[in-house]
Amino acid sequence: MKHPISPTRRRARLMAALFCAIAPLVAAEPEAGFRSLFNGKDLSGWEGNPAIWSARDGAITGETKADPKLTHNTFLVYTNGGFGDFELRLSYRITAGNSGVQYRSRRLEPGECGPIITGYQADIEAGKNHTAILYEEKGRGILAKRGQKVVIPEAEGKPKPEVVGTLGNAAELQTKIKDQDWNDYVIVAKGNHLQHFVNGAQMIDVVDNQASKAAKEGLLALQVHVGPPMTVQFRDIRIKALP
Repeated sequence: MKHPISPTRRRARLMAALFCAIAPLVAAEPEAGFRSLFNGKDLSGWEGNPAIWSARDGAITGETKADPKLTHNTFLVYTNGGFGDFELRLSYRITAGNSGVQYRSRRLEPGECGPIITGYQADIEAGKNHTAILYEEKGRGILAKRGQKVVIPEAEGKPKPEVVGTLGNAAELQTKIKDQDWNDYVIVAKGNHLQHFVNGAQMIDVVDNQASKAAKEGLLALQVHVGPPMTVQFRDIRIKALP
């Protein structure tokens, strides 16, 4: 025999259903020792071109269109302080184009499309070649390709990075990156030692010995890149200072 549902139980079921519906929009609680840099609702604490950057579906969203066309790489900059030694954790999803996470970076003169940043970048792309490499935006260029252990020597001008070991085949590491889906990114910067991980797999390991160029602290920012229209999203952004 089917018993009628009481008004109390009906209300409880309704509240549970509503919670399940909105739960994905709520920023995840950071792990012990980490603090969240994004509240999951708006861009408080971040600065960028509002025509490009928004908070949508619980994620920071960068979106470019064919018109108006992006004329230079631009960024969403975290404004509540810079960072030195840290572990940064976040999730990202990209459906086209190229992006990245800037760290230990600094501002240049702003462009017509928004802030311009120079410094270390943990690369992100919708293609198969560049995600997780270490790139220096408006600086020394590619410092480590995926799968490489690299030492950057002290040198005048632009150095030649020395590959001293391997973390695996670049194509095989690419198979650990989910196409057009959410991926977990971890960036560890400790002194002049820099490491990138995607979905638990270490992708690069760099020791930057070029003292005149190796930034020890600086800004955190997120990138949208010139080129075809693109969309990139970031969520669950949290950071822990390292001793």
